[in-house]
Amino acid sequence: MAQKGKNRTAAGMGNIRKKTITRNGVEYTYWEGRCTVGYDPGTGKQIQRSVSGKTQKEVTQKVKSITKEIDDGVYLEPCKLTVGEWLTIWQNEYLVGIARNTVCSYKSDCRNHIIPALGAIPLSKLTPIMIQRFYNGLRNKRTGEPLNPKTVRDIHGTFHRALNKAVALDLIARNPADASTGKIELPKADEKERTPMEDEDLTRFIEEIADHKYRLLYLVTLFTGMREGEVLGLAWDKIDWKHNTIMIRQQLLRDNEAKTYYIGLPKRRKIREVRVAAEVMGWLREQQEEQARLKKLAGKAWNNEWNLVFTGEFGGHLYPCTVYENFKRIVENIGLGEQRLHDLRHAYATNSLGNGDDPETVRKNMGHYSIILLDRYGHRKSSMAIASASRMSNFIQNILPKAKEKA
Repeated sequence: MAQKGKNRTAAGMGNIRKKTITRNGVEYTYWEGRCTVGYDPGTGKQIQRSVSGKTQKEVTQKVKSITKEIDDGVYLEPCKLTVGEWLTIWQNEYLVGIARNTVCSYKSDCRNHIIPALGAIPLSKLTPIMIQRFYNGLRNKRTGEPLNPKTVRDIHGTFHRALNKAVALDLIARNPADASTGKIELPKADEKERTPMEDEDLTRFIEEIADHKYRLLYLVTLFTGMREGEVLGLAWDKIDWKHNTIMIRQQLLRDNEAKTYYIGLPKRRKIREVRVAAEVMGWLREQQEEQARLKKLAGKAWNNEWNLVFTGEFGGHLYPCTVYENFKRIVENIGLGEQRLHDLRHAYATNSLGNGDDPETVRKNMGHYSIILLDRYGHRKSSMAIASASRMSNFIQNILPKAKEKA
């Protein structure tokens, strides 16, 4: 009696035959190849894979390719999932231990760009050419203009990460979105040269916001270098009045899927403390008094659940779009319409360096991992941070009198 398993067909062995079928009265001839790719661990029966083609040579090549993959130990059974199905699984099961704002970004990229364009394609059939065509065709839905190169690269980062997980799970043999292989070309980052406000511009800006409801918010942003979300998410308990220090531990973020706002960690989870000028602390005191006035007027309607420094008239968070739109109207009124709210952060960096701050202090104050040409500098001393605040104070004192004289 033959031993169990003896005389089994070796994996990779197969046969090729010519076949003719009739459909709607028309005969079609093609070649079919079948090969053994393994055995069912439960039943012991062969698992066979079939391939087809127009010629015997084409099918023979396909069978040889499968056989080689089996011999090399890299063969994978074709995944039956579509790109869209896999991305749904990836979002639901594998985005754990990741910051909420990052998860929101990944889901937005999948929902708005990747799935609509590539979702119906079988995951195993996805090719670099398909992905390249997708990247090249990305457009702003509102204007029809090509997406900003940085946005394209961000979408690529999401897609590449999702496909890397598919490789790790043996759903596909390799990542077709791997740009390091040279099969994918990504657009170069659009490095638009930004011109920070000159001293005269800053004076005009300060004059223009003298009676504006967001005056204190803009001043604090301009002279601390905080990001928009960081200043909008700043809480009172993160201010050290004794040491003139702002502890940047959080920011206001938007969940585009749920269409709600929440408090999350700063960008790249870069928590930091910034020693600020005495004038900045004065503006925060002024904001404290203004908020107390609003709270008294609102009465029981007041609700500042996150203990925010900058709020609306009833204690709720401010909306970034409203803050930005007001800023744009201000700079357009003084002939600086090209300025963005984020450029106040650039102005802070330029003025800090121009007033003698060491680059490492500026880098840490702004929460950057690195600034080009500044990585060579070592750790800053506490005395440097104090000197930085003092220099910024002197700079503010030179700017403010000019604004007051013209007011």
